[in-house]
Amino acid sequence: MFISEQIFWLIILAMAVGSIAWTATQEEIFREWREYCDDKKQNCVSLPQQKFFYVFTCEYCFSHWVTFLFLVLTGFRLLIDDWRGYVLAFFVIPWLANQFMSIYRRLRVGIKHENLLAKEVEEKLEE
Repeated sequence: MFISEQIFWLIILAMAVGSIAWTATQEEIFREWREYCDDKKQNCVSLPQQKFFYVFTCEYCFSHWVTFLFLVLTGFRLLIDDWRGYVLAFFVIPWLANQFMSIYRRLRVGIKHENLLAKEVEEKLEE
């Protein structure tokens, strides 16, 4: 596979991984599941159980598991056409996905901040 194709696949896979990881760990649709996992994580006595439930509350951790699933499904390898390409992809895809999620989080914070400022100005104008 040409390097340009690999970069294309890398970006698309990272976007998909980031989208799934963000949705599962941050969005309202999975809130009840996250709260359940958070409660179990806090109250489990065994370390493996705590770590298992922690995965579903951390977008960084969850993104590695989603990446593993995507690598199994797609067979994507980065730069090298043997097992080392899988290892590289396993670390680069979640890193890039987490960069995308950080940008997305920043945008959301900026939008919320602007909406609050607009509401404040609107309230002052109504007075």
